[in-house]
Amino acid sequence: MKSFDKLPKEFQCDEIKPYYDALKKKKLSRFFMRMFDIVLSFFPLIILSLFFIIIAIIIKLTSKGPVFYRQVRVTRYNKDFRIFKFRTMIQDADKKGSLVTTKNDSRITGIGKFLRKTKLDELPQLINVLLGQMTFVGTRPEVRKYVDKYSTEMLATLLMPAGITSSASIKYKDEASLIENATDVDDVYINQILPDKMKYNLEDIKKYNFFREIGLIFKTVL
Repeated sequence: MKSFDKLPKEFQCDEIKPYYDALKKKKLSRFFMRMFDIVLSFFPLIILSLFFIIIAIIIKLTSKGPVFYRQVRVTRYNKDFRIFKFRTMIQDADKKGSLVTTKNDSRITGIGKFLRKTKLDELPQLINVLLGQMTFVGTRPEVRKYVDKYSTEMLATLLMPAGITSSASIKYKDEASLIENATDVDDVYINQILPDKMKYNLEDIKKYNFFREIGLIFKTVL
């Protein structure tokens, strides 16, 4: 981790210092988690390469557009990066509706429904994990639009790389159904869902421990 005085200016404040101090003490856990990330992203990418090709072919044959969805998200130290996901929606879906997807969103393709339900659309994020832009357990990466709505304390979740799963992800596994009938999807997400998710994410930082992170992976699978 960077020294506190080398963090981006918006992180150098009293609201974030306790979270920084908690993570700073977990040097071994952070080291082992990074080793875990490298091993468990590199080998599955090789083993699943044929499976990736099959999914890619199905996506190309069933809808127009690229195989991967490369949306800009936010990760450690408030930096932008492009996330890898199999495309599950029609081309240019971001321009045809909210950035939050509802359960029965008409923009989702036929194969996209299956990929989302089985979480197979998330598999390409192994590339982001291998590159160090993401980790297996951590706060799910948000788009800049929503990060700009973070309170100062919420920025503490960006002391670590964005994650594939977390306590909040498990609790909100059916998030799309919660906002399905909302009149203003963005308003419900920003003012109701996001603050509650952040409570879990901030608590995860305080309790950060390698073995606890591994436990969250098993909970996610279950």
